[in-house]
Parts: sequence; structure tokens; C-alpha cells
Amino acid sequence: MDLLQIGIVIVVLLLLVKPLGTYMFHVFSNEPNRTDKVFGSTENVIYKLIGLRNRNSMNWKKYVLSFIATNAVLIVISYVLLRLQGLLPGNPSGNENMEASLAFNTIISFMTNTNLQHYSGESGLTYLTQMAFVTMMMFTSAASGLAIAVAFIRGITRRGEGLGNFFQDFTKAIIRIFIPLAFIVTIVLVGLKVPQTFDPTATVTTFEGVEQQITMGPIASLESIKHLGTNGGGFFGANSSHPFENPSPLTNVIEILSMWMLAASLPYMFGLFAKNKKQGWVIFSSMMILFLIFLSISYTSEKAGNPAINSLGIESSQGSMEGKEVRFGIAQSTLFSTVTTAATTGSVNNMHDTLTPLGGMAALGEMMLNVVFGGKGVGLVNMLMYAILGVFICGLMVGRTPEFLGRKIEAREMKLIALVILVHPFIILVPTALSFITSSGYDSLSNPGFHGLTQSLYEYTSSAANNGSGFEGLGDNTIFWNVSTGLVMFFGRYMSIIAMLAVAGSLSAKNPVGETIGTFRTDNKLFIGILISVVLLIGALTFLPVIVLGPVAEFLTLH
Repeated sequence: MDLLQIGIVIVVLLLLVKPLGTYMFHVFSNEPNRTDKVFGSTENVIYKLIGLRNRNSMNWKKYVLSFIATNAVLIVISYVLLRLQGLLPGNPSGNENMEASLAFNTIISFMTNTNLQHYSGESGLTYLTQMAFVTMMMFTSAASGLAIAVAFIRGITRRGEGLGNFFQDFTKAIIRIFIPLAFIVTIVLVGLKVPQTFDPTATVTTFEGVEQQITMGPIASLESIKHLGTNGGGFFGANSSHPFENPSPLTNVIEILSMWMLAASLPYMFGLFAKNKKQGWVIFSSMMILFLIFLSISYTSEKAGNPAINSLGIESSQGSMEGKEVRFGIAQSTLFSTVTTAATTGSVNNMHDTLTPLGGMAALGEMMLNVVFGGKGVGLVNMLMYAILGVFICGLMVGRTPEFLGRKIEAREMKLIALVILVHPFIILVPTALSFITSSGYDSLSNPGFHGLTQSLYEYTSSAANNGSGFEGLGDNTIFWNVSTGLVMFFGRYMSIIAMLAVAGSLSAKNPVGETIGTFRTDNKLFIGILISVVLLIGALTFLPVIVLGPVAEFLTLH
């Protein structure tokens, strides 16, 4: 039954990949199509309001500057909202202004599409900031990431045309993709009894005669873009394990598909841009194979249960249900955990701190690799980076100048790719080490053993991968954790984006190289194997030692 549930979700995803990928290609191809009739007039009004008179294609530097400037304006507006939320309307619960270091962390978190939450949504924010800050950021950060992915694709598939216009891509992503899909998902969730209201906190009397405050609010609308935009920030501290955010197995499946389908469709869109659908299916197949590996590890580990508990003679046929909702069970809990860390969403429907050691390792591994579908474009861009690296390595082995999509791969591109590959482990491992040599970091851990190391490692891995899920068990709302994870999220987002757009700009300027009998093909099964091997090799070289010290050591001690 468990495997049937998982299989049905994967089959539905596969059915969505082609139509969604085709739709996104038409949206961003900048060629006349049917979507212009539906959304064109609305976009033209927006272009006039922001003074965008022409929509000329930008080079990579101008595209990056436009992206950063837009993000900077949104950060300033959001900081003011959070610091003054207690004085603003839309605050029926009387929540206070957010503290400075927490506001810094929260703003960086949501602007970088991470949505790491060091606060509890129902008490840390007001109705106004849940909508004007959280929901707004969920749309804009997701649209920013998708625009970057599209620009990168244009750069490596087209010559001399620039990367497109950031403001046009940004607007199209919101108007033509996220708003329509979010509207549909919101209506479906409301129909499945997810609350959508502006009523104040309800006061009810329990069977024991005790008064209890129940927080409500515009939950369904936040849930839709939270998953579609691979944001993950929950209306409640319990996130998608809360019965208001995720009341049933059906809503659970809808949320899984919402955070997975756009990311999974991007490789097909890439194939259409490259005018070679096989290229897109190679990337998709590589991602799916890696995903199934991690899902298998997580499911079998959680299903086997906790050996320490099993040794007490209370073994459960359900598996390790600690920290999981009974309404979801092992199958929908492990699938959710695997998808949310694969798609760098960060939404959780179970407590990751209570995952078995290998289950936690699977979640960590996907974020460390950061190529298994990824968020809005992150996984695709990173996987294409590894594809270029794979071509380069194969070229060195046969003594031929490497080529990818008809462009020569030379020193400049490889230096930038090497920078991206090195930055990711650096901003994870260095802060993790610092957290164990400073009292500010170490005192926040709730477990002194191998599990404690994983708590800190998970926090920084989630931040660097712009995932946002928490291992929990960590007292993270302190100046040390707010500032350190805020910086990791910032560098994890912007350094890689700048470097990869520089690669796209460099490749776009190159003359195409004609295909010959000696050209190394990148659209066949052999390249799928090469691509997966390169990803796993780089991941093992950078992260295997710390994985051994954390989850693997904990697993061995339990057995």
C-alpha cells in the first residue's frame, strides 16, 4: 500500500512534466503565443507603472544588477514592516514588533527563497505581515529564482541574444505562472477545509472546561504559494504537520505535487530551448534517479524503525512513527521529506529531528548536492553546471577541447564553476565548525552526541541550499544563529547566481562549434551515468567526512 501511494504521486508528476514545461517555454520564449491574449494587457499596465518603456535583452552584468536592485528594494520594505508590525493594522492577536536580529534573519530568509523560520508564525507575525511580507516575498523570491534559471538557459542555448530582460521575466513569472496556479491551488485547499479567513483568534472551551486560543487567518492562500514557489515558510510553527495547513492525506499529496511539479518541468523546458528534447530528458532522468535513491534510503530506514526502541520489545509494524502524523504514515511522511529537501522547499509534515539517522542523512544529502530538482531553477542550473563539468572531465580524458551544446568549455567557465562548487561546502562546513567552538553556538544544541552535530550541520546545510527546513531541537532564535545563518543564506543565494550567470554570459558570446564525429554526445544514456557519477563524486569528496561524523556514526551506535 505504501509503495502504491508513492507510485501514484510519481506517475501524476510525470504526467504534468510535459504540459507544464511546454507552457513555461511559451511564457519565456518571448515569441507571440496564446498566453499573450490572456495576460498581455495586465503586464503592459505593470510595465507602464514601473516605467519599463523597452524590454531589450540584457547582458549578464545588467541582468544581475537588476535582480539585486529589485531584491534590495523588497528587503528595505520588508524590514520596515517587520520592525513596525505591532503598530500597524491587521494585528488582532496583538503581536509585538520583531526583534532586530530575528528580523534580519527572517528578511534574508524569505528574500533568498529559503524561508528558514526562527520564529513561530502564529505568534511572531500579524495577519498584515503574513500577507504583505510573507506571501509577497513568496511570490517575488520564487519569481526571481525562476527568472535567473530562464536567463541561464537562454545564455547556454542561444548565441549573442543576451540573457533576456529581468523585469519582463520577473513580471511574467508572477503574472503568468505563480498567480494563476496559486489561485487554483488555494481554491482546492479551501474546498478541502484549509482555513481562509480574516477572523481574529478564536476562543473555544475544551471538554475539560479550559479556554483555548485557536489561531486562524488567510492560511490557504499562503499554503499555495508556499509550495508552488518552493518557499516552505509555514503560517504555523508546526508547518505542514498542522491540521489547518495540511488536514488530510489528499491535501498532503496536493502540497507534494505543488512544490515538485514546476521544478520537475524545468528540464523539459530546457530541452525545448535547446531544440533537443533529449537534452531535457537526460537532466530530468539524472534528477529522478538521484531522487529515487534518496527516497529509498529514507523510506526503508523509517519503515525499519528505531532499533533502540525495537530492542525494548515494542517494535511497531508501522515503522518509526516518532514525530510523524498518523494521518500521513511512513509513506507520505518520507515522500514529503524527500520532496521538500529535493525541491529545496523547506516545508515539513513531520519532525526531521526525529528521523532515523539514515532518514536524516537522506534529507541532508539532497540539500548538500542541491541538484535533485531543486527550487525554482536552482536544481536545474546546478545540474547543468555539473553537466558542463562532466563534459570538461571527459574532454580531458580523451584529449579533446570539451563542448556543451555547441560551445567550447574553456578556463573562464571552469574557474567560475569551481568557485560555485567550492563555495557551497565552505559556507556549510566552516560555520558548522564555528558553532562547536563557541558557547553561543554549542549551548543551543539539545543533544551533545552525534545527533547534536547533525542538528548544527542540518541548520547550515538548509541555509546554504536555500531550503529552510529545520532539524529542530536547536535553540536557534539567538543573535549567533540569526546572524550566522542569515549570512550563509545570503552567500548561498547570491554568490552562486552571480557566478552562474557569468558562465551563461560567457557561453552566449561564443561562436557555436559544428558537431563532428568526435563530438561527445550529452543526450544519451551514457551521459546520464556520467552526470550522476560526477555529482556523487563531488558530493562525497566534500561532505562524506562530516556525514560519517554525524548520521553514520549515530546509525552505527544505534546498531
